[in-house]
Amino acid sequence: MTYKDQLRSIADDFFDSLGKTTASSHEIAAWAIKGGRWHPQPADLTDQCAKQIAVAMREDYFTDPQGRRVRSKHAARILDGNKRQSTLWGDIRSAPRQHMRIAFQQRRQQVVGDCRQLKSDVDSFNENRSADAPIQMIFDFTLDLEELEAAAGL
Repeated sequence: MTYKDQLRSIADDFFDSLGKTTASSHEIAAWAIKGGRWHPQPADLTDQCAKQIAVAMREDYFTDPQGRRVRSKHAARILDGNKRQSTLWGDIRSAPRQHMRIAFQQRRQQVVGDCRQLKSDVDSFNENRSADAPIQMIFDFTLDLEELEAAAGL
């Protein structure tokens, strides 16, 4: 039985034993821990801590000498020698240029992915619900960026 199978079994037992039809994952987890059905493993605690640290690093900003609010920590996904993917974090004030180049390119790809999904959503809405008055979406952000910079006095 895989670990995921074990977790699904815990959830099934929760519903069966309590006769509930709905519950939050937190409610099921509290029940499993209280009943001794689940115990954190060192890797679980490390993963949980790593996720919390990553969230905190994403929210770490400083003001640069020109007065811009700048994100301090940047993640770059890389492949190690064994072709395994890992994420390395670096501070914009000290990380090597290559790390920052990769981090910026990957963040740009995330933005492109968000725009692609937004375009699909808008196109679907327009074709299926609003063919007579389609919502127009512009994906050139040049003017938006200029307006934001002007408003910030940059």
